[in-house]
Amino acid sequence: MPPITFTQISNAFEYGFKRDYVSGVAISYNAKLAAIASEDQAFPDHMGLDFDAIEKSLQPKKGKKHKLPLGAAASTISQQTAKNVFLWQGGGVFKYIRKIPETYFTLLIELIWGKKRILEVYLNCIEMGPGVFGIEAASQKYFGKHASSLSREEAAMIIACLPNPKRFSVKPISSRVAWRYPQILQEMRNIEDDEDILSLIK
Repeated sequence: MPPITFTQISNAFEYGFKRDYVSGVAISYNAKLAAIASEDQAFPDHMGLDFDAIEKSLQPKKGKKHKLPLGAAASTISQQTAKNVFLWQGGGVFKYIRKIPETYFTLLIELIWGKKRILEVYLNCIEMGPGVFGIEAASQKYFGKHASSLSREEAAMIIACLPNPKRFSVKPISSRVAWRYPQILQEMRNIEDDEDILSLIK
């Protein structure tokens, strides 16, 4: 695991940061399943870039802003991992400057790390609350237990704070998290019998 990332450094000045890196076997099946169900259901099948989701994100519906269905974010788990570990956050012009190195690092980790390692690093490095990085730190903060012991509901609630964990609070639960985590639970049930997904999370 990286000793520290750019995102963690930038947060430390304002929020401090708490992190507890753990191995993949110390992360519950439920947390892995919730992350894939919510963030990237095509994770086992793509090579880092989900072109179908990207195409959908570029086709707004008439009269309203288009929203991708749950589990179909244009930014894959691999892309989010590459961005969090090697690059920086932020929108505007910096978002577009970041895309070329993000694509490079995404393809590189797909080639070198493989899916299980990418999922492990993702769940250890992503921000899950102001200054809270990784599923172990989030699990300890919100539920007073190790990430290996998270229930389905607890895992879904933590993942539901994404993509804006500073705004969408797990505890006290924000309206956004309360609305979204039951949907994640349903998606977890929908994809749980997928053999490719099971091979990554068991």
